[in-house]
Amino acid sequence: MPSLNIDYTEEELAAIRAEARGAGQSLRQYVHDASLRDRQRTEFVNRALTWGDEHRAEFDEAFPDEVPPAQRSIGAEAA
Repeated sequence: MPSLNIDYTEEELAAIRAEARGAGQSLRQYVHDASLRDRQRTEFVNRALTWGDEHRAEFDEAFPDEVPPAQRSIGAEAA
Protein backbone atom coordinates (compact mmCIF):
# COMPACT_ATOMS: atom_id res chain seq x y z
CA MET A 1 0.00 0.00 0.00
CA PRO A 2 1.37 3.47 -0.81
CA SER A 3 2.55 5.58 2.10
CA LEU A 4 3.57 9.16 2.76
CA ASN A 5 6.31 10.57 4.95
CA ILE A 6 5.45 13.93 6.47
CA ASP A 7 7.82 16.11 8.49
CA TYR A 8 6.52 17.80 11.65
CA THR A 9 8.17 19.96 14.28
CA GLU A 10 8.39 18.42 17.74
CA GLU A 11 5.58 20.71 18.91
CA GLU A 12 3.33 19.81 15.97
CA LEU A 13 3.88 16.09 16.47
CA ALA A 14 3.23 16.36 20.21
CA ALA A 15 -0.06 18.18 19.53
CA ILE A 16 -1.12 15.59 16.94
CA ARG A 17 -0.27 12.74 19.31
CA ALA A 18 -2.36 14.39 22.05
CA GLU A 19 -5.30 14.80 19.65
CA ALA A 20 -5.03 11.16 18.58
CA ARG A 21 -5.05 10.02 22.21
CA GLY A 22 -8.07 12.25 22.88
CA ALA A 23 -9.87 10.68 19.92
CA GLY A 24 -8.99 7.18 21.12
CA GLN A 25 -7.07 6.43 17.93
CA SER A 26 -3.58 5.44 17.06
CA LEU A 27 -1.41 8.20 15.64
CA ARG A 28 -1.39 6.45 12.28
CA GLN A 29 -5.20 6.13 12.12
CA TYR A 30 -5.74 9.69 13.34
CA VAL A 31 -3.43 11.20 10.70
CA HIS A 32 -4.97 8.99 8.01
CA ASP A 33 -8.50 10.10 8.92
CA ALA A 34 -7.51 13.76 9.24
CA SER A 35 -5.94 13.73 5.79
CA LEU A 36 -9.25 12.60 4.27
CA ARG A 37 -11.60 14.73 6.37
CA ASP A 38 -11.35 17.94 4.31
CA ARG A 39 -11.99 16.13 1.02
CA GLN A 40 -15.04 14.41 2.53
CA ARG A 41 -16.35 17.71 3.91
CA THR A 42 -15.94 19.39 0.53
CA GLU A 43 -17.75 16.52 -1.21
CA PHE A 44 -20.59 16.69 1.34
CA VAL A 45 -21.00 20.46 0.92
CA ASN A 46 -21.00 20.19 -2.88
CA ARG A 47 -23.66 17.47 -2.83
CA ALA A 48 -25.77 19.44 -0.35
CA LEU A 49 -25.59 22.55 -2.54
CA THR A 50 -26.55 20.53 -5.63
CA TRP A 51 -29.49 18.98 -3.76
CA GLY A 52 -30.59 22.43 -2.59
CA ASP A 53 -30.43 23.82 -6.11
CA GLU A 54 -32.42 20.87 -7.46
CA HIS A 55 -35.17 21.30 -4.83
CA ARG A 56 -35.25 25.11 -4.45
CA ALA A 57 -38.40 25.66 -6.55
CA GLU A 58 -40.22 22.88 -4.69
CA PHE A 59 -39.30 24.42 -1.33
CA ASP A 60 -40.21 27.94 -2.46
CA GLU A 61 -43.63 26.73 -3.61
CA ALA A 62 -44.30 24.86 -0.36
CA PHE A 63 -43.04 27.70 1.88
CA PRO A 64 -43.57 31.01 0.02
CA ASP A 65 -42.99 33.10 3.15
CA GLU A 66 -39.49 31.64 3.46
CA VAL A 67 -38.30 32.88 0.06
CA PRO A 68 -35.80 35.72 0.58
CA PRO A 69 -37.41 39.09 -0.34
CA ALA A 70 -34.91 39.76 -3.14
CA GLN A 71 -36.01 36.55 -4.88
CA ARG A 72 -39.79 37.01 -4.56
CA SER A 73 -41.88 37.61 -7.65
CA ILE A 74 -42.86 41.20 -8.39
CA GLY A 75 -46.17 41.96 -6.71
CA ALA A 76 -45.64 39.36 -3.98
CA GLU A 77 -46.32 40.48 -0.45
CA ALA A 78 -43.22 41.72 1.38
CA ALA A 79 -42.41 40.12 4.71
